[in-house]
Amino acid sequence: MTVTKLPRLSGREVIRSLRRAGWVLDRNEGSHHILIREGQAATLSVPVHGNRPIKPGLLKRLIRDAKITNEQFIDLVRGD
Repeated sequence: MTVTKLPRLSGREVIRSLRRAGWVLDRNEGSHHILIREGQAATLSVPVHGNRPIKPGLLKRLIRDAKITNEQFIDLVRGD
């Protein structure tokens, strides 16, 4: 099993990638953008603080909650 290093991304970049996976913006709560996906019980809360990168632990949790792998997320970031 290989360990895939996740890129450092801003909240806007993470949202753009998750939208490619079928997540849609439901609402904003302050600086947090809430994403939902049909058929998915979970909601994702992505902080958007300018161009500040999302911390690695939070990014891993968002990927896990979105039910995608790190490799799939990296493909979404690249636009594949």
